[in-house]
Amino acid sequence: MVGTARRGSGGDGVAGGVGVTALLVAAARALETHRHDSLARDVYAEHFVRAAPASAGWPVRPEQVPDGEACPLWGRFARYFGLRTRVLDDFLLTSMGAGARQVVLLGAGLDARAYRLDWPDGSVVFEIDRDSVLAFKHGVLGGLSATPKATRVPVPVDLREDWVRALLDSGFDRTAPSVWLAEGLLFYLPNAAETYLIDTVDQLTPGGSALAYEVKLEKDLLEYRESPLYAATRTMIGIDLLHLFDKEPRPDSAGHLARKGWDTSVRTPFEFTREHGRGPLPEPNDALEGNRWVFAGKP
Repeated sequence: MVGTARRGSGGDGVAGGVGVTALLVAAARALETHRHDSLARDVYAEHFVRAAPASAGWPVRPEQVPDGEACPLWGRFARYFGLRTRVLDDFLLTSMGAGARQVVLLGAGLDARAYRLDWPDGSVVFEIDRDSVLAFKHGVLGGLSATPKATRVPVPVDLREDWVRALLDSGFDRTAPSVWLAEGLLFYLPNAAETYLIDTVDQLTPGGSALAYEVKLEKDLLEYRESPLYAATRTMIGIDLLHLFDKEPRPDSAGHLARKGWDTSVRTPFEFTREHGRGPLPEPNDALEGNRWVFAGKP
């Protein structure tokens, strides 16, 4: 099983049953949605933010941010989440276009991709997260009469429990290609839990499957304590991300997958900023300098 850490699935402070980091990402997606040069649109994100008491007063539109793009949290950091959303959206749709029809969202949080992306016919999206998180999301989306664009299968299980059995019992077909996403999850997991997750995805997937996830290069995280992004997140909305991140040395998951025969690509967010023409670029004492997005395909 994955381990003891919880991120947007709950252990980072709970607001009506949903973790505040999940709400942070939802607020960033709402802001991105309303930017004139938006990279990703999520019309449901602001409703999640407004529905949770802990985040009800957060900005969801650019004009609500006093310092605008100069704000480290709601400017640069939110731009990062917007860029990440777009890049992973593209990865999922491209991978599904190659023939897979199953998607697994690990620690799905407030991800509304089942509702907002144009999935191929016959697609099934499995959302793994705690029951309280999925119930919160279901309640908000139900109040909006939202309709998913794929078959959405909630899998209410804590990643510390037997989520593999829960996934299989929910109808996941391990003999058919699948596409997996662990967005903003592995930072919070112990070394062994990350390795277990990678090994498990490998065991549950045949050729033609794909996986994307986010990691941070090993470094003393305390060096980032006064980085503007983390300092602003801590002082403005009370989320101490460095306290939540696991402090163990990180495994080489991309190398581990490559040794298992997967084709892997490790990219920096800044590469995609340059590709799309907007998003964060490097700066001094940069909390994002160690972030990497890993894309892997199983031949």
